[in-house]
Amino acid sequence: MAGLPRSIPVSSKPIITLTSDFGLDDAYVGVMKGVILGINPDVTLVDICHTIEPQNIQQAAFVLSTAIPYFPQDTIHLVVVDPGVGGARRPIILETDRAIFVAPDNGVLSYVVHAASSKRISKPTLMRLPPPLQAFEIAKPTYWHHPVSTTFHGRDIFAPIAAHISLGRPLEELGQSISSINVLPLPKPRTDARGNITGHVVHIDHFGNLITSIARGDLPPGSYSIRVAGHRIRSLSRSYEDGQGLLALIGSSGHLEIALKEGSAARLLGSKPGDEVHIIRRQSGQAREQSGAWVHCA
Repeated sequence: MAGLPRSIPVSSKPIITLTSDFGLDDAYVGVMKGVILGINPDVTLVDICHTIEPQNIQQAAFVLSTAIPYFPQDTIHLVVVDPGVGGARRPIILETDRAIFVAPDNGVLSYVVHAASSKRISKPTLMRLPPPLQAFEIAKPTYWHHPVSTTFHGRDIFAPIAAHISLGRPLEELGQSISSINVLPLPKPRTDARGNITGHVVHIDHFGNLITSIARGDLPPGSYSIRVAGHRIRSLSRSYEDGQGLLALIGSSGHLEIALKEGSAARLLGSKPGDEVHIIRRQSGQAREQSGAWVHCA
């Protein structure tokens, strides 16, 4: 998108989503909502998730990415997973052709940037933004809540900025244009010489399902099994109702999930984000395993 940055049309019903690692035991989420509603009482507030593992930027980035496609044009996404709060990291606004994001510049918007870029990185990088993305460092205290706490920028910087955007205020009034932001490498699975795939758990949902970095398109052809935490799953299931015990299936996010029928796979396996999940291919001519036949996973 060329030219000056746009603003949210004031005639529309603005939506602000909230994603954080604040949990639900404290007042933090409610306070941010109060600040937003004090500036724009007509905004619609939608919670995406507030139970991100504390300080887990990668998990927050993934969870946000699974929700973004389902919101209307010009939704404002407020993300506060901010282990560097009070430090040198920048608060930023990121604009795409569909949405506006308000977040710390710590990589939590990595999926958004990767979706617009053909460049792939292997380590944290200050990446130059590809068009149509535009970014602004939030650097104008006029629009902040004062006094500003060094420990709660969600309340004092990010929430009021999101609210002012929802009122249609031009983005260049709220911050200074910047050309690059910090981006993390996406947790892509790796494939060895035999075609075996290693991925990682990127999120554990409320039901204890392990959502992995292995997408549907990453799965190999032919026969394979899925191995996680010393357990072997011989085939993919179509739904949570198929089979008994541990299941592997493609979930609603399009990623491989490990589930336990009528239970928590995470609790059973003692799993956490970052744990490995393996896809083991059957090689041509390989003998049947003693523990049972290989099953083709379609």
